[in-house]
Amino acid sequence: MEEIQKRRNFKMQFILVVIYLLLTMSGLVLIKLGGNSGSLSITQGNVNFGVSLISLIGLICYIGSFLLYTRIVVIFDLSYITPLCTGIVQILTLIASKLIFKENISIQGVIGASIIIIGLIIMNLKRA
Repeated sequence: MEEIQKRRNFKMQFILVVIYLLLTMSGLVLIKLGGNSGSLSITQGNVNFGVSLISLIGLICYIGSFLLYTRIVVIFDLSYITPLCTGIVQILTLIASKLIFKENISIQGVIGASIIIIGLIIMNLKRA
């Protein structure tokens, strides 16, 4: 019975990380697609914040990812989950920049991504 509970916990933790990654990437991509950084003005005591709808949805996704991340760092070892999530986000950002925004990836970018992937693999190797 305890083994079943461990599997459920692992699945739930995995799902939380996947949702975090999806929200983070959605937020980044939508903010960039929205094409503006927003405007903030204060006139006669009123605060006005203007942003495109796409950027606003991206901002909401990004805020959601942050809130979820605060839960994730409590569940996992910080020294494990922070480099893991950060590395995956960096690789996904590189891929999204190429596929969605048609940005050029330099050889340094490819080398850096390779180093990140190698680091993630090494980090997840079982210790003998």
